[in-house]
Amino acid sequence: MTLLILVLLAALVFEYINGFHDAANAIATVVSTKVLTPRQAILLAAGMNLVGAMIGVEVARTIESGYIAGGVVNIGTVLAALFAGIIWNLITWLGGIPSSSSHALIGGLCGAALAKTHMDWGVLLWDAQLNGKAVGLWPKLIKPMVLSPIAGFFLGAIVMLVLTWILYKMRPTFVQRVFGKLQILSAGWMALSHGTNDAQKTMGIITLALVAGTTTGVFSGLPEWLSFLQTESGKVPRWVQIVCALTMAAGTAGGGWRIIRTMGHKMVKLKPVHGFAAETSAALIIQGASHFGIPLSTTHVISTSIMGVGAMKRFSAVRWGLVSRIVWAWVLTLPITAFIGYWMYRLVDLLAHLS
Repeated sequence: MTLLILVLLAALVFEYINGFHDAANAIATVVSTKVLTPRQAILLAAGMNLVGAMIGVEVARTIESGYIAGGVVNIGTVLAALFAGIIWNLITWLGGIPSSSSHALIGGLCGAALAKTHMDWGVLLWDAQLNGKAVGLWPKLIKPMVLSPIAGFFLGAIVMLVLTWILYKMRPTFVQRVFGKLQILSAGWMALSHGTNDAQKTMGIITLALVAGTTTGVFSGLPEWLSFLQTESGKVPRWVQIVCALTMAAGTAGGGWRIIRTMGHKMVKLKPVHGFAAETSAALIIQGASHFGIPLSTTHVISTSIMGVGAMKRFSAVRWGLVSRIVWAWVLTLPITAFIGYWMYRLVDLLAHLS
């Protein structure tokens, strides 16, 4: 039970870091265009993240059972995956690089599973079926990792192109005033989408820990008066939804100024109409993925949407040198976190034997 409590605490630390690490996804553009102050933007993002995290559990179910063969995941692998995600998120946050918290978590889980099975690659589900649905690294991770940034770039470019065609005869001051108001709505929708997709990843990890660390698959530490928060074994308990939602909202309220500066100021200079186009495009893609239980990287989608919008503004407006460094971080996330997860599991396993 002590190890299970440690996993739950590590999961909430990861969720808090996810909140301030990925807060920039929702609010970087609305801050950079000066539609909202940083404090106002963070309050908006925290509130909408909280609401979004309570909507659905499809992504959580994918994290829980979509990547690793049954019987392999235990408390040690979950703990190692969380440590890998925490370490990578802190490294990229310190560098001001927007990276994927979900890919860090999944990479760590895969590395830990390989460590547990002494490099049995067969435990990693590549392309399989579970209850009639496609699961595995290919349909639920690799394919979305490639397609979602492309979709973000082109949808952002198309939306910006359409808006430019509609607005080209209108006065710039009118456009600025109208989209200054509309961008508040698009930023709120983006924050809602972020909560819907990202908070569920930690819900899935906690559910994994409950199944692996208890005989019943439920956490029996809740007092009787809170029993209404518990659901059936193997499903995401309501208390997990609530705690993860509150933790992510708290993390978002902590801010993530390093990454906000990168996405909102350094990558491309934005006006309210550009921010509206990028946020709306990204939110559409993320909401669609959440509906089908696909744990997208919200970072990848909003970053490439900003790139697409910036390219329509002027191709040279995008600082492609910075973009290349961001893309390298995306490519390296899975192998590096798998490596960290592998050795973290070895360390956890060693400490368990010593005790």
